[in-house]
Amino acid sequence: MTGPERAPAGQIALDFTPAPGAAPFPRMVLAQAGAEIRAMLRNGEQLLLTMIIPVLLLAGFSLAPLIDVGGGRRIDFLAPGVLALAVMSTAFTGQAIATGFERRYGVLKRLGATPLSRAGLMLAKTSAVVAVEVIQAVVIVCVGLALGWRPHGSFLSAALLIVLGTAAFSGLGLLMAGTLRAEATLAAANLVYLLLLGAGGVIFPLSKFPQGMRQVLELLPISALTGGLRAVLAQGAALPLVPLAVLAAWAVVSLGLVSRTFRWE
Repeated sequence: MTGPERAPAGQIALDFTPAPGAAPFPRMVLAQAGAEIRAMLRNGEQLLLTMIIPVLLLAGFSLAPLIDVGGGRRIDFLAPGVLALAVMSTAFTGQAIATGFERRYGVLKRLGATPLSRAGLMLAKTSAVVAVEVIQAVVIVCVGLALGWRPHGSFLSAALLIVLGTAAFSGLGLLMAGTLRAEATLAAANLVYLLLLGAGGVIFPLSKFPQGMRQVLELLPISALTGGLRAVLAQGAALPLVPLAVLAAWAVVSLGLVSRTFRWE
């Protein structure tokens, strides 16, 4: 059959002629992003890392007098830091591990050969990370409000910090996943997560560290994101320029290196 058959009067003609071709690019990106989000939320380890651990840290350290935050309420100190930790857990640790094993098992190679294209795949992964971060932010803010947190300041400034933090951590995660073996990525990503959790100002104030070490720690992306969010949401700062500059520098350098070194196989 080379075309639609002529239907009898009063009936609709059906055209079964094949129409090969890819779906529109936005639809392909949204479909892949949806698959990425479902994969993240169904993975027990990912869920523990991105949702459960941040909430437990926020509730536990807010209610129990385990740390000295140097004045002020513990919840006001901890909530911005836990928001920053949630961004790091999704954009860096979770993405690095997932992408590393996708590269090892040939998933990236096969997806990159589909009509979606490699650029579309990266866009879908980025969209999935942002969507999960929105869910994390809603959960953490709700828990914080229930514990007595009363954030104030410019939420647009906080959103800008989170966007730059996401870019910086995504670049670092993809850089690790695209250059190391999957097992090495798994170990390194978890180790970096623990180190930055302890030394990035998330739970323990950077003022507790020696002056020389503090100056180095303040240049870390987690310290910049934590400090910036704390300045905005706890102290009411309009736009903390130093944290923004630090995060922008990490984003530019890491994503630039990813574009040059990332291996799909």
